[in-house]
Formats: sequence, structure tokens, C-alpha cells
Amino acid sequence: MAPSSIIAIGASAGGVAALRSLVAALPGTFSTPVLVVLHIGAYCSELPALLNAAGPVPAKHAEDGETILPGHIYVAPPDRHLIVADERLRLIRGPKENCARPAIDPLFRSVAESYGSDAVGVILTGNLNDGTLGMLEIKRRGGVAISQDPNDAAHPEMPRSAAEHVALDYCLPLAEIPDLLIELVDQKCGKELPMPKTSSQRDRQAPEIINSQTFERPLTVTCPDCGGALKNFKVGSIVKFTCHTGHSYTAENMAAAQFEEMEKVMRAAVRFLNERAEFCLQMAEHGDDGKPDASNEWHAASRQALDRAYKLRDLVEQDWLTPEISRQLASAHDGPDQTGFRG
Repeated sequence: MAPSSIIAIGASAGGVAALRSLVAALPGTFSTPVLVVLHIGAYCSELPALLNAAGPVPAKHAEDGETILPGHIYVAPPDRHLIVADERLRLIRGPKENCARPAIDPLFRSVAESYGSDAVGVILTGNLNDGTLGMLEIKRRGGVAISQDPNDAAHPEMPRSAAEHVALDYCLPLAEIPDLLIELVDQKCGKELPMPKTSSQRDRQAPEIINSQTFERPLTVTCPDCGGALKNFKVGSIVKFTCHTGHSYTAENMAAAQFEEMEKVMRAAVRFLNERAEFCLQMAEHGDDGKPDASNEWHAASRQALDRAYKLRDLVEQDWLTPEISRQLASAHDGPDQTGFRG
């Protein structure tokens, strides 16, 4: 790796332990800057302190506009995407990607654009598939693509997605990744390990569209974050959804976000119906003594709202078909002799 090289690491669920283990195995003389994104949202992050306690390479939260120095670990701070531009670190509060800010894809894309073949991307443990599209860009521009072995990850979905959609250079247990990075930095030829077989070539048919007598097919699908119209397109073998304000999702993240928003709206409707039942009951109790019919109508309206609240609550709590989860489970249960992955 040239002196201008850089390493970008992305992690999500289980990432704190994985990152601590990785940096603990790096020597204090490690010269290449390391940029880290962990899905922490807007919550307070103690990750730099944890990494400093784990290993000798100094770690800190990245600051907007600062120069990238060799031998340092820069961590994306809460609620900010970390990117590289004009040989400096930039922090932006851009739209969430895959429901995350900071997200891994913006960092990977930026290091691919800025460093080309001198960029190294590493995907560690995590749910869903943030980082896959960014890793695809690193690989497209000649960089090195590394993923933790899904069988070795506490949460294998992110590494599995990378292995399925990107022609990885290395797919290794976490314990072997530090030595590989050291070898790459020292310009040694690390021996490439066999890649796990992927399922990217499987036939995946779209679910059948069932015509409804009640609802017309919507003109478009809207963004769970802002309600804007989404367009979809394919990047390699990945389907991506993007709205005009900049929120973007892979198909799996879109499915999860849409389902969460749908459940939230339906539970809000249950609350409104329950409140209407209470309001109508209070009106019945405070009705004029001389107008018994009016009181009866309020009582009837209260019972109707309560009845519909119960029905809607039962509907919300039923089992729902989740093809996106079924797909992940199907991939996991193909067997270790075929994919090396587990669910």
C-alpha cells in the first residue's frame, strides 16, 4: 500500500467488541489511517475511549475539516456521516442511508473516489446490508475488499451481503484481519483465502401482484423517513431505493423501515380510536338529562370506536408475511457446505 492509502471499516450490531478486538491486534507503529463507522445514530459514543483502551493506535472522533494523519483511527461521531473530500475529513448531516446516520456506504464511496486502488474496505458484524454498495464501489475502483467471515460474526447479515454481492478479495475470521491489514500496509503479498460460495446467481422471482377490488395500485412507493416519492434501480445485483431529498435504502432496509412505519401508523390509529371511545363516553356521561337519545348515541359511538380499536389491534398483532426475512433465512439454511453462512 502506498503512503496515501487508507482503511475504512464499517460495523453495526456487535461492532464494539469486534472493533476492540481488531485494534488490539494492531501495533503502535501501524502507519495507515483508519476510518471507522459504527451504527450509533444520535446517541453518545464512547467508542474512541474504548479503542484507546484496547490498543496502542490513537483513536478519536473525527472533526470536520481536519487533515488525515497516518497512524490514527478516526471514528464517525454521533448523527454525522463521515466522508473524505479533498484529502480532509468531512462531517455531514446528510439524509440517512439504510436508516442510519452515520452510515457506512457514504464513507466507503468517498474513500473509493478519493483513493481509488489505495482504498481498503472492511465490513464487520452487523444486521442487514449497509456497506455493501460502498464496498462495491471500492472494488470497482480497484481497492481491496475485505469482509469478516459471516460464520465468525455475531451478526452475520452485513458480511454475508458483502460476500453475496461483491467479489471480495478476502473473507476471514475477525482474528485474522489485523494480520492481513499489517501485511497490506507492509506491502507484502498476503495469501488470498478461498471465497465462500455466494447465492447472488439464484433465481429470485418477484412476488405475484394480487389485484384488489378496493385499492388501486399506488403511483409510487414513498420514503419512510420523509414521505417523498422513491425511485428504484439496480447497482450490480442490489436493488436500491432513493427519494429526491436523498434518503436511500437497499431493498432489505427499505422493507424493514416500511414495515416499522406501517406498524407505527396502525398503532397510532388504535390509540385514536381508543381516545374517541373515551371522548364519546365522556360526552354521554355529561349529556343533557332531557335528551336521553343524544346520550344513547354517544354511548353507541363509544362502543363502535372501542370495537374497531380492538379489531385493528388484533390485525396489527397478527403474523405478517416478511419475504425479506424469509430470504435471509433461506440463504442461511442452504447449509454451511454450500455457502458457509448461518442465519
